[in-house]
This record gives sequence, C-alpha cells and structure tokens, in this order.
Amino acid sequence: MTTATATRGLARTPAVPPAAHRPGLAETLRSEFIKMRSVRSTYWTLLALVVASIAWAATDCAGIVSHWPQDMGFNPARASLTGQVGLGELIIVTLGALVITSEYSTGMIRTSLTVMPRRGVLYAAKAIVFAAVSLALSLVTSLAAFFTGQAILSGKHINTTLAQPYALRAVLLSAAVVTVFGLLAYGAGAIIRNTAGAITAILGVIFLVPLLAQALPSSWFQDLQRWLPGGSALDPISSGWAQSANHLFSAWGEFAVFCGYAAVLLAVGGWLFCRRDA
Repeated sequence: MTTATATRGLARTPAVPPAAHRPGLAETLRSEFIKMRSVRSTYWTLLALVVASIAWAATDCAGIVSHWPQDMGFNPARASLTGQVGLGELIIVTLGALVITSEYSTGMIRTSLTVMPRRGVLYAAKAIVFAAVSLALSLVTSLAAFFTGQAILSGKHINTTLAQPYALRAVLLSAAVVTVFGLLAYGAGAIIRNTAGAITAILGVIFLVPLLAQALPSSWFQDLQRWLPGGSALDPISSGWAQSANHLFSAWGEFAVFCGYAAVLLAVGGWLFCRRDA
C-alpha cells in the first residue's frame, strides 16, 4: 500500500519544474539590448554617425565663413545639421537593417525564437531597443554638430542659438528623422530578410522616387511632393527653417508623413515576421 502510494507520487513529479512565468516584453528588451551592444558592428556604425555628422558640420561651416558674405536667406542651423541628416540617414539605415537581417544570415533567429516564441513581442522589442539607442545618440550628435557649427560661425557673427525656436526644432527633428530612417530600414529588413536588399530598397525609395516624380508636370509634382517619402519634402525638416515652398506641409507635418511610411513598413514587416518560417 505504501509502496504503491509512493510510486504514484513519483509519477506525478515532473522531470523539469514548470517555468515561473512566460517571458515578456521587459525580459526581451533587456535581451535585445545586450545582444545589440555585444555586436562590434553596432559600435562602428554609431561611431561613424557621430564622426561624420560633426565633421560635416565643421567643414561646411568653415567653408561658409571663408566665403562670406552669403545671401540674406542664410540658415545657420541648417549649416550645422545638414551632415546629421544627409550622412546620418545613410549610415543609420545600415544598422537598422542589420538589427534583424543579421540574425537571418547567421541563423541566430531560430535561437531567438526558441527563447522568445512570441514573435510579436520579439519584433517589437528589437524595434524599441533600436529606436531608443538611435534616438538618444542622434540627439546627442545633433547637439554636438549644432554647437560645433555655431562656434565656427560665431567668428563672422552669423551664428544662432537654441533660444531661437527654429534652431531647437531643427535639432530635435534632425535626430528624429535619422531615427525614423533606421526604422524604415528595420521594417524593410523584416520584409526582405537581406541586408543589402533592405538598404537598397530604402535608399531607392527615399531618393529615387522623388527624382522620378520631378518628370511629372509642375502642377502635379507640387501636389504630390508633400506626400513623397523623401527628397525636397524633407528640406524643412533638415533645416528647421520656414517652409521652403508653400505647397509643402510644415516641418512637423512633413515629419508626420515620413513617420506614416515608417509605420506602414513596420506593420507589414511585423505581419510577415509573425507568419513566415524562420
């Protein structure tokens, strides 16, 4: 009797204790942050973003000072931040694509999905960690580039300060635009699953589509330009100045349109990520 009871008790004892709780977003965020900072390419890409943006600001502003006077429409904030948007977006798309495509190329995605089988949580965690890191660094870089450029321009007394509303807006939007560019590449990477393909697709859409649209009749192009994902529609964002054309939205309006494209790519990428095999 006692032996039978003991045998039944042993049979009920599981070989492996059940997990205390299902892995959630907080644990996945920590995991993705550790994963991101442990990859050497992350540091090199972010370093390139900082160095290129500040170097461009110093070079551009030094050239302006050496060739002054300029026209009355000169924008000192734009002179400091052109490199942050112009070069920064080209650099950050590489990191944005690598965040997800590198796991497909190495097969690491299978391990990630084994640890975190909730695909939507994993996809969101990767995007959140990347956005937080890129936005924080882009904001610091924008401030550094701005102050570097203005220090050089002060030699001709043509500098500005963050007390000017357009200057502060330029700094904030420059950092935000670079981050959204990276998220575009992240969404494209989830769709294409190839680093080179994702980067090519994003740069093609952002730069080639606006150029092709210029072949349209002028009235059509002006109606369409405000809705394009890049090109001159981003000019008020990169400059933080007044609208460069009456047919464009305000700086924040153009930024909202740009975010809409990123939201669509992220949604499509997330949908495919949750439904396709690893």
